[in-house]
Formats: sequence, C-alpha cells, structure tokens
Amino acid sequence: MGYRVGVDIGGSFTDFAVFDEDSGEIKSLKVFSRPDQPGEEVIAGVRMLGERYGIQPGEISYFTHGTTVGINTVIQRKGLKLALFATRNFCDVLELARLKTPDMYHLLSRRPAPLIERSMVFGIDERMGPDGSVRRPLDEASVEQAVRAAQAAGAEGIVVSLLHAYRNPAHELRIREIAAAIAPGLPVSCSSETWPIIREYERTITAVIGGYVQPRVAHYLGSLQAALKNAGVRPEPRLTKSNGGVMTAEQGKRDCVQMILSGTAAGVIGAAHVAATAGIPRCLSLDIGGTSADIAVIIDGKPQYGVGELIGDFQIYIPSVSVSSVGEGGGSIAWVDPLGVLKVGPESAGSRPGPACYRRGGTRATITDAFVCCGLVGHSDLGYQAVEVDAQASRQAVGELAERLGRGIEETAEAIIQIAVSGMYTEVSGLVSRYGIDPREYAVLAFGGAGPMLGCFLAREIKVKEIVVPPSPGTLSALGGLIADLKSDFLKTVYTDLTPASLPAIRDEFAALRERAERWLLQEQGHAERADLVYSAEMRYRGQSYEIDTELDPAHLAAGDVAAVARAFHAMHRRLYGHADERAPVQVVSLRVVISGNNDKPRFPRHETVAGTPAPERRVRVWLDGGFRDVDLHSRTALRAGQRFSGPAIVTQDDCTTVIPADHVCRVDEYANLRITAEGEPS
Repeated sequence: MGYRVGVDIGGSFTDFAVFDEDSGEIKSLKVFSRPDQPGEEVIAGVRMLGERYGIQPGEISYFTHGTTVGINTVIQRKGLKLALFATRNFCDVLELARLKTPDMYHLLSRRPAPLIERSMVFGIDERMGPDGSVRRPLDEASVEQAVRAAQAAGAEGIVVSLLHAYRNPAHELRIREIAAAIAPGLPVSCSSETWPIIREYERTITAVIGGYVQPRVAHYLGSLQAALKNAGVRPEPRLTKSNGGVMTAEQGKRDCVQMILSGTAAGVIGAAHVAATAGIPRCLSLDIGGTSADIAVIIDGKPQYGVGELIGDFQIYIPSVSVSSVGEGGGSIAWVDPLGVLKVGPESAGSRPGPACYRRGGTRATITDAFVCCGLVGHSDLGYQAVEVDAQASRQAVGELAERLGRGIEETAEAIIQIAVSGMYTEVSGLVSRYGIDPREYAVLAFGGAGPMLGCFLAREIKVKEIVVPPSPGTLSALGGLIADLKSDFLKTVYTDLTPASLPAIRDEFAALRERAERWLLQEQGHAERADLVYSAEMRYRGQSYEIDTELDPAHLAAGDVAAVARAFHAMHRRLYGHADERAPVQVVSLRVVISGNNDKPRFPRHETVAGTPAPERRVRVWLDGGFRDVDLHSRTALRAGQRFSGPAIVTQDDCTTVIPADHVCRVDEYANLRITAEGEPS
C-alpha cells in the first residue's frame, strides 16, 4: 500500500491530488506552474509532498499526469517544421480545409495559416481507390525526390497523408520505409496509423497536429521520466488522455496526439465522478483556472464525447471528452480599449507575472484582482499558502483602470467581474442551444482555482437548478487523473451498406478490433484484470454527409440481427434530430471498439449529517451587487454535513474561495459538497 498521486498542470498552478491507499484520505497541494521549464513544477511538488505531508517519493505507488505541452505547442506554433507528402494533384488539402469561416458574424474573419506552408507540401505519384485497390502504383522515384526536396527545404519531420489510406495503408508505410533509408534521423508519421478516418482533411490535420507536437512531447515525457526516477518515484508515470482514460508515458511518446487534450479531459472525469457520487443526474462542469473557463455536459455521471475539438486554431478528429472553452480565467487581464471601453481577456497574466495581488511582478488588473478589490477574495492565503494576497497591489492595478474610466475602484472591479460573466453567459447560451438542453434542469459543478469564485455569478445568469462545489475544487482535475481508467479507442473504416450480406464481414472486423484492444491492454499497459468493451458504429442514411456514432449490442452482432442494429441507429437519429426514416437504407462508415481497464478509484467518504446553522468565523465588509455590505465568512474546514446557511457569504479554503450571493442558500451534503440554490428553489 502507498500513495496514488495525480498531477494536473494549469496556466497558473500545478495541482496535486494524493490518495492514501491505507486510510482512504485525499490530500491536496498546489505549486506555481513553470511554463519556462515544463516539468520542474512536478518535481517541486513531489518534494513539497514530503515537506508538507511526510510522503516520501518511494511511497508513491501510482503516478498519473495531465500536461498541456502538446496543446501549448500548437497554440504558440512552436512545433516542428514539417513537410507533408500528399497524393499528387491533392496537395491543397490544408489550404482548402472545409472552407468554413471561423466567425460567421465577422465579415473580415480569416482562416488561420496552416501549420505546414504550401511550399512544404510535396506530391507523390500514386493513387488508391476508395475500396483500397491500387489505381496507380507508388512511384518510388517521386518519393525519393520528395524526401530530398524536404530535406533541402529544412524539414524537421514528414507527415504522409494519401488519398484513401484509411482503407489501404500500403503506400504510406512504404513511403516511410523509403524516407527512413534516405534520412534515418527524420521522423515520419502516417495518417493511417495516427487515426485512420475516412475524410481527407480531417485525417490529414489530425496527423499533422500529431507530427507537429510529437518530438517536443516525447522530449518532455522523457525528461519527466528521468526526473521522477532520480527523485525516487518508482512507478512508471501514466498520462491522462483526451478520451478521459490513461496510458503509459512510453505510449504517450509514440502516440502523443491521443493526449493533446489531457488536462481538460481529466477535470471532466473528476467532475463526472463527483456528480455520480452525489446523485446529480444532469450537470454542467465549470472548470475555471488561471487562463480559461471550460464547460462540459455530464449526464447520469457520464461525460459526453465527440470529435472535432479545437486545438488552438484547428480541430482535431480523435475521440475526446467534449469540452468547450467559454471564457476567461482568474488571471485574465482587464484593459481599456482606445474608445474607452472596458474589456477582459483573452490575454492572461499566467503564473508569472500573475495577478497583481500575487506579488510576482504583475502590475495589470486581472479578474482575481477585481475580486480582491471587492473584498471577496484575500481573507486567507491562496494555493496552499503559495500566495499571500496583496490587496493594495490589486487596488493600485484596478485603480489605474478606474481613473481612465472615471469610476470608483470598487465599481470598476465589479464591472470587470460582470464583463467576464457576460462573456461566459454568451458562450454558455450557445452551448446549451447546441446540445438542446434546458439549463433549469441542470446543476453547475464549479471547480478549478477560480470556478467557485465565479460560478454562482454565472449560474445566476443562466438560471440553473443549483451550484455544486466539491470538497477540493481547486485540485479536482488532478483527482480526475486518479479516477480515470486505462482506456483506448480502436477504429476501422469499412464503408458498406448495412445488409445481411455485409454483417459477417462487419462481425469479423469487430473481432479483429477486439483482439487489438485486448492486446493493447494486456501487453502494452500490463493490465491483466477484467476489461470493459464498448462496440459502436458510425452510421448514416445513404446520401447523408455525416454519420452518427451508435452504440451496438454485441449480442445482436453475434446473432446476425441486422434489424436490431438498424433500430439502434434509427433510435439515435431520432434522439438527436427528432425524427428517423426506418425505411431508408443505412450505411456503416466506421466500426469502433473502446476498451477500458478499471483502476482502483478513490472513494469520497460519506459523513453523518448534523442539522443546524454554522457560526461564521467572522463578518467582513465587501462590495457586492452595487454597494458595501457586511457578510459572513466561513472556513470550509469548519462546515459539517447537514448544515445550511444563507448568502451573501464567503467560504474560504486552501485551494479556492467560494462566493455566495444574496438570496441564495448553501447546504453541505453528506459528501461535503456545497449545494447552493436560489431561495425558493428546492434543495
């Protein structure tokens, strides 16, 4: 027995969640992130676990880690200089993309420049047919010419994405062999191995992003492995994946595209576990850190999944927890534009220099500084004593904006908060419309260092049922890494009509996928215990442009029940679009098997309830809803399950501050979650 450690690196802080396998207790820790030296914060945190809790590196039995190295590489455009090998006469795939305007409401909106310049795209003489047959054999001389031209142009890596390689990867694999013979040190990635989906652009951009970040991610992971080993941490680190699972660091080096959204996915997995434990059937997770606010939909304790999530300016088409960025974080900077209008974000103060109140060199006002100026934050140290709040520095930073606007400091600070909430409200409104949900039926689960600080203000605007703040909201993403199971997706494009004649071939392909999945779990991940398998197919009505991922019952496949498979698709189509045509022919585009190997999960303790109203630690003077008022200040550690109290109030704890507006009631449930509802709403 020992300690299971989960780590999540954010823009301002790196969070640690530690599960004691003997006592079942969960401990938390925060240290400042080091974007200048990624990985240093992890080693610093391991050292502080010993200083604060007496946990020695040799006692760590499991270590999981979410990182933003991949996504930051794309956002900052600091990846490899790549060459793209495409089928001749199809070299404009990245420029053409999907011909969508990024912002339909902006007449001058422009698509971002591709990650690979057009001059670095080389045509290869070959052609596969959509059925995988060879229409034109591979001209190896054109490959040799392209490799040498790419070298001469300074390429640091090659991505190969040919027409219909999802059906037959032979030409892509042969190109890699030829490139390795000519330029042994040049990394080559193939779209058919990265993620073999049918559409040319989607497959290409996914492979390009993977090749763009792979060496940097691999270097980071190798350095982390060495540093942890030198620090005395024995277990091989595991990485959180975009699909909400985990994998080994060694696999992450080879398949880094699967972990590019690891940080945001871990937070949603943690939130889903809290929602399931607390019996919350419909939930919107709201993760607000130092740089961004992310929201996801959780139904019956399960996050929603999708493809096409944004990575900076680009979409990536791998299975991932569906997370939408809806606003700014606690470190987002407030500023006044040339017309004298107050704005917030998107620039963030990050970890350094950070908000002005951190006293790390920041001089510009942030959302956190606005809360400090209003007296809502700063009554205790932040980030497990990492920050001693300097209220005067916040007042000076906000005061500069107030002077330009001709308003008071508190009025300006509240305006900063309102603008931030307004921006989030606009994005959340679009999100709930896209999902077709009624927010009045949902709870908002607020976490991250700034989630509980802003959560009630946003929830008040979108009129959700309740706001839930878990016991350690500031480190829930790190805890999500401990909750996540070993998980991987295996896909095969078949592109066939759903008929009795095609079902045996479909069944055989599913069997092959299952064999690959079980081999991955046992041989690559070392997991010999029970596995869960989910079968699904991406299907559509013949003539439709896009398909729907539909979960299938293996018993129907085994029995050759074509009608049952079709009914599953019709039901999913009806659920999403409100109608189905059960007489229309159905096509199967791709098959997927998802395998999960269960990890031991921390269990939240269930507390006996004690009715009553807690006595506040003291009363403090704050600016709230347009004026000064005295409000109760509670310490989270003093609250007991079953207690309830009314707002306005502030709840302080080591990793965040919860602000409860007037006309709201807070109840502490049996799992120590704060359950906040508007007065008059059932609780």
